[in-house]
Amino acid sequence: QVQLVESGGGSVQSGGSLRLSCAASTLPYSRYFMGWFRQTPGKERDGVAAIFPGSGSTHYVDSVKGRFTISHDSAKNILHLQMISLKPEDTGMYYCAAANYGGSWYEFFDLGRANYWGQGTQVTVSS
Repeated sequence: QVQLVESGGGSVQSGGSLRLSCAASTLPYSRYFMGWFRQTPGKERDGVAAIFPGSGSTHYVDSVKGRFTISHDSAKNILHLQMISLKPEDTGMYYCAAANYGGSWYEFFDLGRANYWGQGTQVTVSS
């Protein structure tokens, strides 16, 4: 049974930093896209950053480029999202997700089709 368990959310002021982590237990990461999605009340869950650990390829939504860095610790099978220069619009529930490589970047990142989802961790950025 694959489980994705997020941690590291919290409340910070604008300009602050946070690091999210997602422990991926038994996920065979080399065959999966992994990523972070963000959802705010009344809105769709949108892709923020994603990585294919098998190659190291990454993908970011434009609004976080240069501020967020996604990485995967293969030894521990933990996905990280380092967030700096946080803005109030970064506020939301952040979900870790994983999708089988049989899909595509578009299906995973843009359509949010994933095989597994974590329970979410809240990030609140105040101005």
